[in-house]
Amino acid sequence: MTLLLLYALVGVAAGFFGGLFGLGGGIVVVPALYFLFKAAAFHPEVMMNMSVGTSLATAVFTATTSTWAHHRRGAVQWPVVRRLAPGVLAGGLLGAFVAGGIPANGLRVFFGLFEIAVAWQLLRNWRPKSGRGLPSTAVMIAVGGVFGALSALLGIGGGTLTVPFLFWCNIGMRESVATSAAVGLPITLAGAVGHVLAGWGQSGLPPGSTGHLYWPALAAIAATSIFAAPLGAKLAHALPVDTLKRAFAVVVAVVGVRMLWG
Repeated sequence: MTLLLLYALVGVAAGFFGGLFGLGGGIVVVPALYFLFKAAAFHPEVMMNMSVGTSLATAVFTATTSTWAHHRRGAVQWPVVRRLAPGVLAGGLLGAFVAGGIPANGLRVFFGLFEIAVAWQLLRNWRPKSGRGLPSTAVMIAVGGVFGALSALLGIGGGTLTVPFLFWCNIGMRESVATSAAVGLPITLAGAVGHVLAGWGQSGLPPGSTGHLYWPALAAIAATSIFAAPLGAKLAHALPVDTLKRAFAVVVAVVGVRMLWG
């Protein structure tokens, strides 16, 4: 019961940050699940992959609710979503299978370094060059493939990659956040399916799991994240973004250091 309550609280944080920053919530969910699964004495060889796979499955719900909240405010750039979607679907499936072949400690260290890199990125006060626009459709598909693979590998919805890319292409910050939330749906769906298949029949999986997906955590996190995501999206359209980004960057940096610490 205590673990279910903690899973539910993780869902609140994931949904809120997902709606606020256009993230899939994995940047919060993956490290939280890793430590909760460790407390539950999951097998060390499956713990990190279970965290990533379950995070991607929960992010499907976060991405859906936050996308709808942003869409109602007219902020989602759907033509951009359609150009990125084919690549992120293919990349998401590929990344899930690659993650299954990486040693658990290697994936944990990779995620910790990634979190610290994201924090540094969020703290940078850079602005895109005027006149720069979106690249060709072929390049967009290739970019989507890279984003999808990395997202499935790390258990995230891709917002930490998609938002800076769209902003770099001179799409407004709020529109970048909203569009990233929509792009996160095919990313997380493909990644979650890939992790189920990659972990199918693996030894050491706990009861209540299908591949690298742990159903009790998924149910508890999804149940609370779908209510918290619209609140985050509402704040994204009402509050100054810079202060919130800096605060979030500090949290991400602390999580990254803790993951590296092991």
